[in-house]
This record gives sequence, C-alpha cells and structure tokens, in this order.
Amino acid sequence: MATTLKILEDFYEESFTLTAIHSDLEDYALAYAINAALKVRLERSKKDLDFSDQTLFPYFEWKDEFSERYWTLIVNQSEAETDLNFDGLFSDEPSYTKRQLVPEYKEVDYFLKVDQEDPEEDELILKTIQSVPKVIMAYNIETDKLKSKQNLIF
Repeated sequence: MATTLKILEDFYEESFTLTAIHSDLEDYALAYAINAALKVRLERSKKDLDFSDQTLFPYFEWKDEFSERYWTLIVNQSEAETDLNFDGLFSDEPSYTKRQLVPEYKEVDYFLKVDQEDPEEDELILKTIQSVPKVIMAYNIETDKLKSKQNLIF
C-alpha cells in the first residue's frame, strides 16, 4: 500500500521580497546593471524555469553566503510557439503566444526576488534599482495577495 504525502500551501510559507521592474533592457544587460548597482553577482542559470506548453522563463541567480540570501532576477514574459491548424494564406507561418510568469502583473518586464525579508534592506534595494539607468519604474509587490505565488517558488 502506497502512502501519499500532500503539502498544503498554508503550511509552506516562503518569506521573500518581490520587486517588479519595468525596463527596456535585455535580461543580461539588466542583470549586469543590477550587479554593478547592488554589488551582487547574479549569473544566468544553466536551466530555464520550465512550465508546460513549451514556456521557458530565463532567470539569473546568486546565493549570498554572507547574508544568507538567495537572489533571483526572472523574466516575466515569454513567447511560446503554437501550432495553428488551419488552411489559409499563412498556414505555414508559426504563431507565437505570450505568457506571463505572474499573470496579475502582465505589464511587468522582470521580477527581482530576494529571500528572507528585511524591511530596511528591502527599501535600500528598491531605491538602488530605481536609480539604475534604463529602469523605467520599480516597486515592491505584496506577495501575500498574489494568486500565482506558486510560480515564484522554485
């Protein structure tokens, strides 16, 4: 007889700060700018965050051993190729569908997730990101109210 274990979302509460970033920069350029501004070492992950429907979200990560924080910069938007089975003028052309990691915030380009909340440090991080050239806007998001919070736990 097999035993099935189920972890309820209520019991698993991960504490992290989530900063929404609006920017026209490519992901690698934004990671470089954040590294320079915050003196962190975000590096491109070897694997992308993989969801079904061929949707991949590239991300950058860094584990800060000194302050015991885990940093993640992740792209919110991804394009997935979809097959449209129809006859017509453009039947041979591929079609692309945009998907978001956090659908509640479709307009956000990137998220910076920092584990272990520290209100004083979080405010400093936000102000520093806002001062980065080519960052249009940055603000913190209340993670308690997110419907798709499970997408950010990986």
